[in-house]
Amino acid sequence: MSLVLVPLPRRAAALGPVLPLVAVVALLALPSTGDGAGPADVMSALVVGYCVIRLLRERRRPLPPRAAVLLGLPVVGLALAAMGAGSAAAGIGGMGRYLQVFVLVPAAVLVLLRGRADFRLLAWAFVGLALWQGAVGVHQYTTGTGASYQGETVRAVGTFGAQDVMGMATAVSLGLVCAAGLALGHAPRWQRAAAAGCALALVLPLALSFSRGAWIATALTCSVQLVLAGLRRALKVGAAVVASGVILMGGFGVGTAMLSERIGSITQVADAPDQSVIDRYTLWAAATGMWREEPLTGVGLKNFPEYRDGHATLALSSGSDIEGAGETYHKQALLSPHNMYLLVLSEQGLVGVVTLAGSWLALLVCAVRGLLRVRRRGPGLDCGLVACGLLLWQLTDYVYGDIGGPSTVLTGVALGLTAWWGLARDERPDTACPDEARGRVEEAVAR
Repeated sequence: MSLVLVPLPRRAAALGPVLPLVAVVALLALPSTGDGAGPADVMSALVVGYCVIRLLRERRRPLPPRAAVLLGLPVVGLALAAMGAGSAAAGIGGMGRYLQVFVLVPAAVLVLLRGRADFRLLAWAFVGLALWQGAVGVHQYTTGTGASYQGETVRAVGTFGAQDVMGMATAVSLGLVCAAGLALGHAPRWQRAAAAGCALALVLPLALSFSRGAWIATALTCSVQLVLAGLRRALKVGAAVVASGVILMGGFGVGTAMLSERIGSITQVADAPDQSVIDRYTLWAAATGMWREEPLTGVGLKNFPEYRDGHATLALSSGSDIEGAGETYHKQALLSPHNMYLLVLSEQGLVGVVTLAGSWLALLVCAVRGLLRVRRRGPGLDCGLVACGLLLWQLTDYVYGDIGGPSTVLTGVALGLTAWWGLARDERPDTACPDEARGRVEEAVAR
C-alpha cells in the first residue's frame, strides 16, 4: 500500500513550480469581470512575486544573460514613452501592462520551467482552456446567446463577453497551435492522437469566432508547423484537415451564409471593404500620422486616443456596436489602431518598435535554431513546434490586433514558452530526461 502512495506526493512536489503558471491559464476560464484586473492578471502578479522570493531564497541568477538582454530590450522604449504620457497615472499604467506581458510574465516562465515535462504540461493547459472556451462559444452560436454579428447574437466569444470579442479567438487559436505542435512531435501515439483530435475539434469554435485575423494567423502558423515537422507528414495532415473541413462545412451544415461571407471578405478588403475594414484603415493612417509627428519616441504611452481625432479622416465611424452575450446595446469607442506594430510606432516611436519587435524577432530566431537542432539529433520536437508556433501566431495576429483585454496575459505565458525553448532549455536539467540534460550541462561547463 505504501509503495503506491509514496510516489504521488513526490510527483505533486515535482510539478509544484509550474502549477502557478497553469493556474494563470486556468483562471481565464472564469467569466470576465469587465473592469479592472481579472483573476488571471492578479495571479500573474502573484507568480512574479513568488519568483522573486524564490530567487532570493535560492540566491541564484534569475535569467541567462541572453534572456536578460532580449527580454529587457523593450524597457528602453517603454521608459521613454512613459515620460511622454499625458499623465503620470497613464504612463505608469501603460508601462506596467507592457512590462507584465512582455517582460515579467515571460521571465517568470523562464524561472519556473525546469524541463520539457513542465513545458508540455503548460502547453496542455493552453489546449484545455481552448477546449473550454470553444465549447462555450459553440453553445453561444447554436443557442443564439453570443455577441452580435450582422444583427444576430451568434458570434462565439466564450466567457470573455462582447466587450472582448477577440478573447475567445485568441485562446482557441493558441490552444490549436499547441495541440498541432504536440500532435506533430514524437510523443507516444495515444498522446499524439489526443492532441490531433483536440486540434480538429478547435477548428469549429475558431470558425464561429468570425475573427479574420485569427483565421489567417492560425492557418499560416499551422502550415509552417507542418512543413517544419516534415513534408510527408504535412501532406497527410493537410489531407485530413481538408476532409474535416468538407465534413464540417457540408455534412453538418457549419458553412452558413454568414461564415461564407466572412471568409470571402478576406479577399475583398481592398475592392469593397466593410465598415470594420474602413475603420481599421483609417486608424492605421492616424497612427502613421502620429509617428510622423514624433518619429523617434512617439506621442507617449496611452496617448493614441487623445491624438486620434486630429489625424483620422471623416471615414472613421463613431465606434463598434456591442450587444449580446450579457451586454445591452452600446457603442464601444475605437481607442487603438488594431495593429500592434502601429500602436507601438505611434506611441513609442522607432525606439519602441526596434526594441520591442527586435526582441520578438530575436526570440523567434533562437527558437527556430533550437527546433532545427532537435530535428537532427535530439528529443523535444513537439516543444520546439509549439514554441515557434506560439510566437509566429502572435507576430502574425499583431498585424490585425493589439494588446488589450483579459486574454492578453496568455501572450506573456506564450512568449515565456518561446523564450524558454530558445534561450534557457540547455542551461538546466530536464525533468523529462535528467541524465541526458545533465550530460549537456556538464559538456557546456567543460567547454
